[in-house]
Amino acid sequence: MYIPFSDLDFEARVWVYQANRELSKEETGIITETLKAALDLWEAHGKPLTASGKVFEHRFVVIGVDERDELPSGCSIDKSVHWLQQIGQQMNIDFFDRSLAYLDNHNNLQTIAVPNIKKAVSDEIITPFTIIFDNQVGTKAQWMKRWKISASHSWLSRYFLKQNSI
Repeated sequence: MYIPFSDLDFEARVWVYQANRELSKEETGIITETLKAALDLWEAHGKPLTASGKVFEHRFVVIGVDERDELPSGCSIDKSVHWLQQIGQQMNIDFFDRSLAYLDNHNNLQTIAVPNIKKAVSDEIITPFTIIFDNQVGTKAQWMKRWKISASHSWLSRYFLKQNSI
């Protein structure tokens, strides 16, 4: 059963999918409507899941499920991944982009390939104050608190410790 994202419980489990490029308004609308229809029928072991999905920052799809009502099964989680693969194939979008997303000095969303992060830190493209997107959050509450976080308070902090000890 689809519900608005704002109505999801704070402890709802979430998955963040990052697109490999910015999504247009039209694409965002298509993705939103496609997800609403799919999530409205989403179930685990024949029981409906209370869920939501929304596009944020023209780049991220966040799917959440309220586990208080019914736990998603491995098959139901696989089904949600399959939806994003299908939508991606139809719209030429990769929702499984693993690059680091961050906001540049002008608040524009940028990405950098993981192998290039150390160099970006040493070149001061990524600073301790750079806002990054932590797509590994597990609940809506975590998503609200630390999805957007300064690099120094993320897993990137180890790069700044090394940089400061030189």
